[in-house]
Amino acid sequence: MKKLNSVYTILALILLSTLFSIQSFAEGFPTHTEIREALKEIVGEKNGGFGLNMWATVVDRDGVVEAVVFSGNDRGDQWPGSRIISAQKANTANAFSLPGLALSTANLFAITQPGGSLFGLQHSNPVNTEVAYRGPSENIGTLNDPMVGYKIGGVNVFGGGLALYDNSGKILGAIGVSGDSSCADHNIAWKLRHKLNLDYVPKGVSPTQDDNIVYDITDGTSASGWGHAECSPDAAEIAREFPKTHPVRSVEKK
Repeated sequence: MKKLNSVYTILALILLSTLFSIQSFAEGFPTHTEIREALKEIVGEKNGGFGLNMWATVVDRDGVVEAVVFSGNDRGDQWPGSRIISAQKANTANAFSLPGLALSTANLFAITQPGGSLFGLQHSNPVNTEVAYRGPSENIGTLNDPMVGYKIGGVNVFGGGLALYDNSGKILGAIGVSGDSSCADHNIAWKLRHKLNLDYVPKGVSPTQDDNIVYDITDGTSASGWGHAECSPDAAEIAREFPKTHPVRSVEKK
């Protein structure tokens, strides 16, 4: 009888996992496998950083974690601390983007520095540590990552977080990427969102009217107010070419 109950329990867990995956896809989000495979591919490209493995977290419009993935073979192949940072970035991009205006975490860099009009924003929505560090470690980065289904919170104000918009222009939530320099994080997040076809961005504060990273800081001052520190010439050049190489998509007018 005990053996039979164990079999039923295993089958129930498999069914629940399958249903969760289907539900995420039905709501407009890519599956865990789709996100991970796309991330692995993009990490192998030139992104202007150190070429490290990465974490990516997706949250829905309420800030609930939908998926957590990593690009390496094991959870220890990328900075362990970047798992929570990727979740922070996803939460931030979702929290401060709207149906008509997208703000990337990179756009918040200069304006949240001392003297900036949003200084202190990074302390406004703290991480829920009970969610961040709950559950068995062996589930981290899997379909059953302990953060999935919970609100993570947190605010991060450097590159790597982008809001997600579907082909109708609806904001679904956001994605956060972490594991390299902040500028490379932004580049990888941008490519990842593009690969997942969730970059129907309505409007942004960059010169190209999207939520791309802005490099306009001179002597500590951003000309636009939305600038980000430059990490490397390579990373900056890759981002500047995004309007040509990975342009945001436009919603087709009916």
